[in-house]
Amino acid sequence: MSPILHPDLPRFVAFGEALTDLIRIGPDRWRSACGGSPWNVAVAMSSLGQLSAFAGAISNDPFGAEIWRSSQDANLDMRFIQQLARPPLLAVVHEVDPPQVFFIGQDSADLHFRPEGLPMGWTRALRWAHFGSLGLAREPLAGRLLSLAEALKSEGRLISYDPNFRSPPMDSSYDDTLEQMCRLADVIKVSDEDLRGLFRLPDHRSGLAQIAAWNPGAWLLLTRGDAGATLYHGVEECSARPPEVDVVDTVGAGDAAMAGLLDSLMRDAGASAEQHLRWALAAGAAACTEAGFAPPRAGHVAALAEAVEIVDARVFPLRS
Repeated sequence: MSPILHPDLPRFVAFGEALTDLIRIGPDRWRSACGGSPWNVAVAMSSLGQLSAFAGAISNDPFGAEIWRSSQDANLDMRFIQQLARPPLLAVVHEVDPPQVFFIGQDSADLHFRPEGLPMGWTRALRWAHFGSLGLAREPLAGRLLSLAEALKSEGRLISYDPNFRSPPMDSSYDDTLEQMCRLADVIKVSDEDLRGLFRLPDHRSGLAQIAAWNPGAWLLLTRGDAGATLYHGVEECSARPPEVDVVDTVGAGDAAMAGLLDSLMRDAGASAEQHLRWALAAGAAACTEAGFAPPRAGHVAALAEAVEIVDARVFPLRS
């Protein structure tokens, strides 16, 4: 007899790191906040109404305890978080404008995440698996996550990928991982800044063209901050500007936009690129209306989506 599949297992799981941001707010004052791009995406998906989990390892000290509590508050599936007696992963934001960050995480808990410790039957419930950020750039975790992404793809699960460029460690040694994940992914999100860093070129369009050549069938979301975004998919291309909101800060806006796109695809995969882009930009804008990372709420996103300005939407003819 096969094991029972629990009906509450998540349909969306984000893999990678959850960390603590230590943000300098004065000459001798700091504040801490839970973060990490994959964790943010998982929280945003939960806020938008999806059964969501963050799968990763955290420390069992006060930093890890706060991530655990915040994950519970966000209604994430706690069966996917492994709390270990290892050091925390810290992002030290010593300058805010422009941001300057360095990471402290030698032998930290995130590196010791084990996929085999996840709940029985979780892959059968899964529809989307999300990867990206530091988790794919730091060994030994990176190798485990890349193998997991390949295995899930072979089982027919959908994959999303946001490299979320960080230097270091995403130098030339990351090039093979970048290509492999771009070829695997059904959805890829990159910013113009990501592309300049990942491909080490001044023109982001060269990197964008390379990703499109690696995987012409993927949904490809290019974000450009307050200048807007473009969503590409096959013969469809749609560009738009975000709705006007009172911006408090932009922490996690890109992660919220990624969640908005994935949420839209999970709800109506056959919708137009314009509809998906509206939801992504509205989710990103909603995250800017509160201090720190503010996960978007579906009602707020729906209201903002109407105010997204479509700049250009076109369908290119198929070449014979």
